Amino acid sequence: MNPHRYRELESRYESKKVLVVGDLMLDNYLWGDADRISPEAPVPVVKISSASANPGGAGNVAYNLTSLGAEAHLISVVGDDKDGGILQTLLQNLEIDVSGIVVDPGRQTTVKTRIIAHSQQVVRTDWETSDYVADDVKNRLLAIVTERLAACDAVILEDYNKGVLSPQLIEAIISSAGEKDVPVYADPKIDHFFSYEHVTMMKPNLDEASQAAGVDLNAEGALEQEGPKLRERLDCDWLLITRGDKGMSLFDETGHRTIPTMTRRVHDVSGAGDTVIATLCLSHIAGGLPHEAAKIANFAAGAVCEEVGVVPITKENLHEIITSDSA
Repeated sequence: MNPHRYRELESRYESKKVLVVGDLMLDNYLWGDADRISPEAPVPVVKISSASANPGGAGNVAYNLTSLGAEAHLISVVGDDKDGGILQTLLQNLEIDVSGIVVDPGRQTTVKTRIIAHSQQVVRTDWETSDYVADDVKNRLLAIVTERLAACDAVILEDYNKGVLSPQLIEAIISSAGEKDVPVYADPKIDHFFSYEHVTMMKPNLDEASQAAGVDLNAEGALEQEGPKLRERLDCDWLLITRGDKGMSLFDETGHRTIPTMTRRVHDVSGAGDTVIATLCLSHIAGGLPHEAAKIANFAAGAVCEEVGVVPITKENLHEIITSDSA
């Protein structure tokens, strides 16, 4: 990536406003050391030394956007519980707009708790409600999105299959955004894959794309053959398939490009997809071409995979990595 071109795009980040709609969660961490095995079962005993918490899911996408200098407006649902309150406070402290978050007494806030010992994740526990939100909540979410579309530069739909994004809500948001010429960037789950037709950019991982295509895309030549068909079926401007340590495959009107991974040492892939969608969207609406936005996002994903836990990319870190790579 040409650092001069990157700086040109980066200089526009701060002027951008992005709506992030989707599943919100609280990421809790318990940090400690494990030096013995439990006498009760063949599992490590982790002596906890500290605890921390970050916004996850759509919250982490918004966190990445603000860390890069953009203005993020989060539209989602939390429960009327302690964790929901903690989550909203964390987001406000990160200067993320939370006025679009609906508190639903009928749900519990999604919480993922990770126990980390010696920089390795030992176990993760999930506390969640994955049923679709009630119709009245869905209607409130759509009304908030519709009201704010005209004042934003893009919409990111962040789908973790936790009940916020139903097919009806997805399709209604895409339709409303299309009427106002606001681009939509989607991070899908397979359950709703083809509800995301007509988005600007679709970012499935390889497994999700394989399930959608009905073909194992790991097979020789399959990705190159099926990728354009999948993009055509989705009727999206560009399709970006993430492939883990094999990088990314981009399909757009110019054809197919492979973008190799930029990770130097992988400690933790948690949250890397959130970083990718945030950086992709922001770089594209800042004027980047699809392959430029994908390359920048690849650098960003590589950087966060070098950290333990879910952490956002920062403008300073991204700038340093791209500049160093071109030296």
